[in-house]
This record gives sequence, structure tokens and C-alpha cells, in this order.
Amino acid sequence: MDSAYSRAREAVRSNAPLIQCLTNSVVMDVTANVLLAAGASPAMCDTPEEAGAFAQVAQGVLINAGTPSQESYAGMRAAIAGANSAGTPWVLDPVGAGALAYRTEFMLSILGEKPAAIRGNASEIIALSRAGAGGRGVDSTDGVDAALPAALALARRTGAVVAVSGERDLIVRVQGGSERAVYLHSGDPMLQLVIGTGCSLGALVAAYLAAWQDPFEAVLAAHAHMGAAGQVAASTCHAPGSFAVAWIDALYELDGQAIASSGRIEEIAQV
Repeated sequence: MDSAYSRAREAVRSNAPLIQCLTNSVVMDVTANVLLAAGASPAMCDTPEEAGAFAQVAQGVLINAGTPSQESYAGMRAAIAGANSAGTPWVLDPVGAGALAYRTEFMLSILGEKPAAIRGNASEIIALSRAGAGGRGVDSTDGVDAALPAALALARRTGAVVAVSGERDLIVRVQGGSERAVYLHSGDPMLQLVIGTGCSLGALVAAYLAAWQDPFEAVLAAHAHMGAAGQVAASTCHAPGSFAVAWIDALYELDGQAIASSGRIEEIAQV
């Protein structure tokens, strides 16, 4: 996997994939900065009139319903249709799933539209699989381990790679009769004190999916990149403001070898 990290990282940097972000209004700046630092090109094209056409020229699409409205839902549906018609991978970040009924029903309604990846916290993934009620707003009240059955169920249902972020990240894939699940030990608790780290991770996943041919490796590499940047930033900065700047710098500076050496993959033997 070390060589895959390096090659996936360099693929993002050399290809500079165009990533369409239909995301919440709180994190647009952070998400754009993360993509630029990683080497991708962000575009916040989210209106219903343009989102579908733009998704056909973008190389990856993020769907994040963190601050939804009727117009944003329409734009997301248009973008998903455009992405699917062009074979563009799209990522679902189910922000707040289970906490509020209307957004949860929207997310459930698009699960059949073939997301390439689903990325959320443990409570969101559990709620999306209809196995739980969700967390406290956008915060998880469940541990990552508790989300393993739900993640596998979602992967089987949708064909997507499913990632659960937390104290250690869980990434699962179901392909044919084969199932794979790993824990990625990476990152730093300081990431939880900076706005947009989770939401921008969804965009980074889309960038890696656009640049790298193996979806599982792409999702894993995106999480490793984010986690490694958090570790680098936390090594010198111990308060959220300075950490946020150092984290963006680290996303820009890290190469594939550094990313690979900063995290540890734990295979889950029986899933």
C-alpha cells in the first residue's frame, strides 16, 4: 500500500482534477483551500440550472447536505444525474444524517444513485444504514467500531467504498463476493477543533477518486493524506488557529512517501 499512497498522491498533484463541490455554506472556503493545497482544482458550482452540466465536465463531485435548502437539493440531484451520465465519481458526505428527518430522507433517496464513496462519522453511517438514530447534530455519539456492521451493509447495498472517520478511520469495500475492511491509524485530535476538516475530507476523497483508478486505495489514500497533515501540524502547533494554518501547509507539502510513513493500516481479519 505504501507505493499506492505515493502514486495516488502524485496522481492528484499531476492531474489537478476538477472537483465540483456542492457543500455546506459553513465550509466552502476551507474545502476550496484543502483541494488547492492537495493539488486539485475546486469549483463550487451548485445551482440547479448549472450543476448537472458542470458535473459532466468535472472529474469528481462532492455532495454534502450540511446546510440544505430546496434549491440546494435540486442542484445536488442535477449534479448526481450529470455525474452518472458522464461516469464521474461522486462522493456522499451525509452530514447530520439521523439528526433531522428531512435531510435524512434526502440522503436515503439518493443512495441508489451509485455513489463511488460514502464518508461520514460513525453516527451518520449508522443512521444512513437505518440501524440507528444519528448523533448530536453533526457530532457523532457512536464509536467507529460500532459502525462496522452499518458500513458493510451500506457498501453491500450501494457498491460504494464506505469510510467512517473517528479516533481511527474505518474504510470498507464489498466487491463481488469479497469484503475488505481496514482501520487507518492516523490524524490528531486537534483536527476536531478546526472547522471543515471532515467536510473537506469528502472533497479530498473525490479528488483522489478522480485521479486514482482503484476506489478503495483512493479513499484510503485521501484519509491518510488528511491524517498525516494533521499529525504534522500538531507537532508544532498546539492551538486551533495556528494548527489550521499549519494543516493546510502540510496538505500542500506532504509527498506520498511522507504520507505512507505517518499512518498505520490494520486489516480486520473477519468481517
